[in-house]
Amino acid sequence: MSKHESLKLFPHQPVLLPEVLQALNLCSDGIYVDCTFGRGGHTQAILNALGAKGQVLAFDQDPDAVRAAQSLCHLDSRFSIIHSAFAQLIQHVERYDLRGKVNGVLLDLGVSSPQLDTPVRGFSFMRDGPLDMRMNPEMGDSVEKWLSHATANEIASVLKTYGEERHAQRIARTIVENRKQTELKTTRQLADMITTVYPTPFPSKKKDKHPATRSFQALRIFINHELEQLQQVLPQVVDVLVPGGRLVVISFHSLEDRIVKRFIRDCVRGDNFPPNVPVTSAALCPLLRVIGKPIFSSVAEISTNPRARSAVMRVAEKIKNEK
Repeated sequence: MSKHESLKLFPHQPVLLPEVLQALNLCSDGIYVDCTFGRGGHTQAILNALGAKGQVLAFDQDPDAVRAAQSLCHLDSRFSIIHSAFAQLIQHVERYDLRGKVNGVLLDLGVSSPQLDTPVRGFSFMRDGPLDMRMNPEMGDSVEKWLSHATANEIASVLKTYGEERHAQRIARTIVENRKQTELKTTRQLADMITTVYPTPFPSKKKDKHPATRSFQALRIFINHELEQLQQVLPQVVDVLVPGGRLVVISFHSLEDRIVKRFIRDCVRGDNFPPNVPVTSAALCPLLRVIGKPIFSSVAEISTNPRARSAVMRVAEKIKNEK
């Protein structure tokens, strides 16, 4: 057993781990990219399955995650961490001279458990902390700053678009009215404010779902440009993969999954010729083929890792086209 295998550097429990390893179709000397390092659960498992010539390149925009990754960098020369949003995938892969040579790319989307569990990061309404929610606290505006000047219409649009919040207008008006008297600075303030807007009792099919869930989710997605970054990185993945390489995406939100599903569908379809043009499906030069059906977490996994409840994994493989 190698040194990196014997140490449990990252106790964080990664979602769908056995399924991810199978989906990546790992080969001993392969090159893999983990676009969302988090605390390295998936990365370390991939490294453990590779041989001496294998390589893993990981991305994370969170400084805390990058600092956590440094111990693995020092321990395992096959691993490299890049402090960057994954939307810059190609430029960094090219720097390593790996464009078109990558055997698999993993995207485990959304917020990580360590981010949720750290109150100072402001991601969770369950723990009081600064109203921040930035994946990289060193860049961009916090949620607090944005909410301090956004109009009611702008706030409502974000809550409805990114959180599918039915009470978006009422919540937005309440935020704008309340900030005239008191600065909105903490997660507890915002969560309590949202709760007052909802009818009593809260009419949810999921009895344990907090009234602030959708709003916090929407604000986090918006402030980090998560959907835009996902749309930017997916075409880059196809470019960096070797033919036969795998794209594996774990989504936790219907909007994310919709983007991934449509992207894969379009790549499977190939060139967008008019329906009446007499060409064969092969002549459309498809870029990807779907591998299996969407994969969901098992009841057993959900019982030990509640975060896995909403996870859905999609897998596609790059195919070789002869033009």
